[in-house]
Amino acid sequence: MTRRGWVVAGIAAAAVAGAAAAPFLGILPLSDPLSGPVLRQLRVPRAALAFLAGTGLALAGMTFQAMFRNALATPFTLGVASGAAFGATLSIRLGWTFSLLGVSAVSLSAFLGALGSLLLVYGIASARRTFSTAVLLLSGVAVSFFFSSLILFVQYLSDFTGSFRILRWLMGGLDAVGYAAVLDVLPFVLSGSAVILFFGRELNLLAVGEDFAVSRGVDLSRVRVVLFGASTLMVGGIVALCGPIGFVGMMAPHICRLLVGPEHRWLGPATALFGGLFLLACDSLARLLIAPAEIPVGVVTALLGGPFFVWLLLRRPAGAGLLA
Repeated sequence: MTRRGWVVAGIAAAAVAGAAAAPFLGILPLSDPLSGPVLRQLRVPRAALAFLAGTGLALAGMTFQAMFRNALATPFTLGVASGAAFGATLSIRLGWTFSLLGVSAVSLSAFLGALGSLLLVYGIASARRTFSTAVLLLSGVAVSFFFSSLILFVQYLSDFTGSFRILRWLMGGLDAVGYAAVLDVLPFVLSGSAVILFFGRELNLLAVGEDFAVSRGVDLSRVRVVLFGASTLMVGGIVALCGPIGFVGMMAPHICRLLVGPEHRWLGPATALFGGLFLLACDSLARLLIAPAEIPVGVVTALLGGPFFVWLLLRRPAGAGLLA
């Protein structure tokens, strides 16, 4: 086995060990009669949700970084998080309490907001004669700012209780009772991950450049639509259930790129496993730092992501490639 193979195997072993240990961290003594129900109904589903969400966000970040050849691209760059957050914010402000097939109004509105953001960004980018990933990226940034402004407007119109609920949702969280949330997010993560890993060769070529990819036989428009759609829908499903958890999609791919290199045949599995392990560790930290209270996991990832963002900017030499 090659060195990269051993690294991926090591990450997989760490991910399995972390997933097995996380539910037991901070739990009641096993002799307590409540420890069994707490473990089965709260801790195990929460650990599973954290691992799935981390996997999906990390793979989406890796995909966007390759597509846009931009080291700072994240799943939220294209306005997905802002669109989902606006949908959830509007649902909270209007007091919607219905559910559809077990999915709450807030989660459903968030997913529709993410889907609307996807269609809006792609529609704006397609309106130009020369469609490019640069135009797509700028369209996403513009749509993200637009939705962020609408969120502030709706929050300003809300009362204290509604404003607090909106703010709490925007911090992200992995609260899960039972396995309903895990089963809801599982199809998004499985399908999106399968598509991204299948297009590993195309991601390698796109990371070099669009012209180079076309010269090697890549159907650029088809691949762009498939990867963009699969990644965005996966992130939309995650954000709808967990809220906008930032920086996972930026940090995990970069750390794995340092460990296994830029080859997506190895980078994809490593990023998926490391992303799940990373968010699982962040959630465990959020539960234990100020126990018995807990910190929203989005706050923990932001506290780690800010310094990482600065480090990433400082370590890149002037004139280096976007994925250097």
